[in-house]
Amino acid sequence: MASIISHHTISLDGFVAGPDDAMEWVGEYGPATSLAQTTMNRIGAVVAGRRWHELAKDRWRGVEGIYGGKFTGEVFVLTHRPPAEQQSRVHFVSGGLQNAISRAKEAADGKDIAIFGGSLTRQCIEQGLLDEIILHIAPVLLGSGVSLFGDTPRVELERVCVGVAERITDVRLRVRR
Repeated sequence: MASIISHHTISLDGFVAGPDDAMEWVGEYGPATSLAQTTMNRIGAVVAGRRWHELAKDRWRGVEGIYGGKFTGEVFVLTHRPPAEQQSRVHFVSGGLQNAISRAKEAADGKDIAIFGGSLTRQCIEQGLLDEIILHIAPVLLGSGVSLFGDTPRVELERVCVGVAERITDVRLRVRR
């Protein structure tokens, strides 16, 4: 059964992006870790928000930039305003988060689903949809930006593993049900 995974690199103070959605700091902390590689291989589809999609398109090569260009799966963009034009591998979904996840599960063909973005991660937590949180913690305090968790309800987590790479600390956590 496919797991729903929040997979992010974050600053120590919990931001997935800095002010003005800055992400260049992520690349300063070395190559992908073994947990990042393993997680990338597990992901069959991505669910992301419209804001992420627009930023990715403008700044990070769009879906071609996911996981450094190694991701070949489908991306389901949750939006209230689907565009008229369609894109290869990108599907705009306006029927709610559960609908986007259902469609992603079909496309993932048994592999896991990655959730990109703080807002969608919080929605998954609130709706009881999230199975795992995988974080690559960078040794930096950004001070402000896009918070991954923001105001989420209390959720009990079980530590699955912790790893240390050259400049990143990895944490894999499972949501306790």
